[in-house]
Amino acid sequence: MVFTLFFPPPTISIIITMIKLHKLNGAEIVVNAELIESVEASPDTVVNLATGNRFLIKETVQEVVDRTIAYKIKVYAERKCVNPIEGYEKK
Repeated sequence: MVFTLFFPPPTISIIITMIKLHKLNGAEIVVNAELIESVEASPDTVVNLATGNRFLIKETVQEVVDRTIAYKIKVYAERKCVNPIEGYEKK
């Protein structure tokens, strides 16, 4: 018996879950905004993820917060609410 698995191509929704940041050496990284647990403002900004990863970045705490808020607004503004009684006709 042979099984063939078909995976759908990645969609734009995968890309919008990320925010772009820059490491101290200038390398660009893309971080999943849903995984950001905390952002610390020591001499350098440190982003702590729920996965345990930590990144030292060039952006300020406020820039990270602003990008995360912009991401949340974009994602949740596109979410459609389902009306459970839409199209229901009482008989």
